[in-house]
Amino acid sequence: MDTNALNKALTALLTKKHELHQLAYSDARYDDVEEELHDLEDDFNEEYGEFLEAALEKVHGDLSSDTDVLLPTAYLPAGPQLTSEDGVWVDSEKYPGKVRLVLLPSPVRFVLTSKGQQHELWKA
Repeated sequence: MDTNALNKALTALLTKKHELHQLAYSDARYDDVEEELHDLEDDFNEEYGEFLEAALEKVHGDLSSDTDVLLPTAYLPAGPQLTSEDGVWVDSEKYPGKVRLVLLPSPVRFVLTSKGQQHELWKA
């Protein structure tokens, strides 16, 4: 896997997602930017989905989680600042309480967020 290309694609996807996040729904550009984002998400999942889903299966196994693995783009943060609501909620025997799994760039990695703390669980 070309991790540099993966990181570049993920960064482009997050940049477009943040651009959309900053637009009001009434903005004339909203629909076009949203369509561009969906195209980037589709391309990302097609190109890197199998690789990242295998990583997610391993992470879920390490967490002793029976939460379903979703498409990699589901794990993206909503905005430029990571919040406690970003990513996907997963259950875990190792981390009690509400924990979320987030896909982040530079380097590409899956991070578990719990009670304001971050735990890197996998890195490309």
